[in-house]
Amino acid sequence: MNPRTVPLPSEIRAYREKHPEMRARDAADSLGIAEAQLVAAGVGHGTTRIAAHPDRIIPAVERLGEVMALTRVDACVHEKVGAYGNYRPGEHAAMTLTENIDLRIFPTHWVHAFAIETETAQGPRRSLQIFDAAGDAVHKIHLRDGSDHAAWRDIVDELALPEQSDRLDASPRPPAEGAISRPDKADILRAEWAKLTDTHQFLRLCAKLRMNRLGAYRIAGEPLARPLDPHCVDGMLTAVRDAGIEVMIFVGNRGCIQIHTGPVRNLRPMGPWQNIMDPGFNLHLRRDKVAELWAVTKPTRRGPAVSVEAFDAQGGLIFQIFGVGKEGRDSRPAWGRIVSALPSVEGVPA
Repeated sequence: MNPRTVPLPSEIRAYREKHPEMRARDAADSLGIAEAQLVAAGVGHGTTRIAAHPDRIIPAVERLGEVMALTRVDACVHEKVGAYGNYRPGEHAAMTLTENIDLRIFPTHWVHAFAIETETAQGPRRSLQIFDAAGDAVHKIHLRDGSDHAAWRDIVDELALPEQSDRLDASPRPPAEGAISRPDKADILRAEWAKLTDTHQFLRLCAKLRMNRLGAYRIAGEPLARPLDPHCVDGMLTAVRDAGIEVMIFVGNRGCIQIHTGPVRNLRPMGPWQNIMDPGFNLHLRRDKVAELWAVTKPTRRGPAVSVEAFDAQGGLIFQIFGVGKEGRDSRPAWGRIVSALPSVEGVPA
């Protein structure tokens, strides 16, 4: 993004004051800037630049107690309430895993971070927000009434950077990858896929064959990957709710993957959105942005791992849903029956 096209911080703040109810992402889009640039304009006005590395942020957040963790992509927002803990650092991948907060973190994409405090009629609203080099949000942590607000100021002071500029230079957003297939490698893909013993081996297989997840699905064929009618998402979620089974719902971007494990109880559609509104877990899905939906089976030592995976029109992964296995197994018959009953679609690009 050309810095000359970015409004002055004072102009951005004035726009926010004029449109206080507009979501930050929508306000940034209206101004033609990255969300991080919009947030940075508030530095010195309730916003503080802080260290962005998860090794600094996550241990500090553990002191806040119960918070709301938010990870999103363009078409889907995943929100979980709980306490952070059990942080495991890693140069390329880190994680935090508690009863309710389950994250996979990719530190190289935690580039800009801010502590934000906004005064409202109900009292101060506080959050920590992390963005990638392009200024897109990778993870947000919102304090709740039950959070340890007394620890907030100490945490902000500890994480605050010496440089507190209200301007931010965002790198160009990486182009959409789309589907990368190697039809000439289809037989090798199927043979190696059948030998998998763990779901985590799948992306390594794709990398070895120089294709990506969606590209592999398009050429693998049944029973490994079956294209589904994208309009059956509501039916799938309704079936999961009615069966009372537990599932794992993954939503992730370049910097963070957030996982919910549990049932689906309350579905509340509104316009193009399908919403799961459960205690401690909310999901907001733009159904109209689901361009491709796939039923995928990967063999593991514990039995087949069956997932339903949604992609947008640019080939970006929106969500993955797996059944939760019992007694050390990855498979679960009730989830398998739900997936098997989902309608297929013909004519998916190869």
